[in-house]
Amino acid sequence: MKVDGVSEQSGRILVVDDDETVRDVVRRYLELAGFTVDLAGDGAEGLRVFAERPPDLVVLDVMMPGINGLEVCKRLRQVSQVPIVMLTALGEEENRIAGLQLGADDYVTKPFSPKELALRVASVLRRARMPIQAPAAAELTDGNLTLQLGARQATLNGSELSRADLLEKVWGWDFGDQSTVTVHVRRLREKVERDPAKPVRVATVWGVGYRYDRGQS
Repeated sequence: MKVDGVSEQSGRILVVDDDETVRDVVRRYLELAGFTVDLAGDGAEGLRVFAERPPDLVVLDVMMPGINGLEVCKRLRQVSQVPIVMLTALGEEENRIAGLQLGADDYVTKPFSPKELALRVASVLRRARMPIQAPAAAELTDGNLTLQLGARQATLNGSELSRADLLEKVWGWDFGDQSTVTVHVRRLREKVERDPAKPVRVATVWGVGYRYDRGQS
């Protein structure tokens, strides 16, 4: 038997809530979804269980006596990036915002549907387990032209290019303002673009400058 709409899951879930009824209901639904579940009745016990048996995800109530859920979330984030789903009471918008700012991944508002909580847990855990994509190449080379994407810099024959360089080396700083470069870029596009009004080789990056897109036509 499993919870309708929740595919069979694996992993250890730590549920921290001072309400015994809530803990029991959440445990049953998560176990029906295939999870192994540990329970804790307050923040201090939750931190202890977390240290003894590190879970794959934490379901954490905000309003608890002693160490409340926000403080538990803060302490967990100091030592771990484990996914955290917060349980907040209806109308506790400030606590929801505070939890997300402290690093919680999602929240469910009380009173909640145990089925919805199981779905949220499965969704958050699935996202956390997704492989991190390798970053795109930080550098592109086209003959003697090199583009450093992260720094938004271009070098030609080892020399850095910029609007200021064009003004200084081609015309001199006293020639005029940098809008001169804009005019010449337009003229360049007229020569190298199929449709200068819709450039694909020399593209504008608003607020930054221009980008050369290799291999475009």
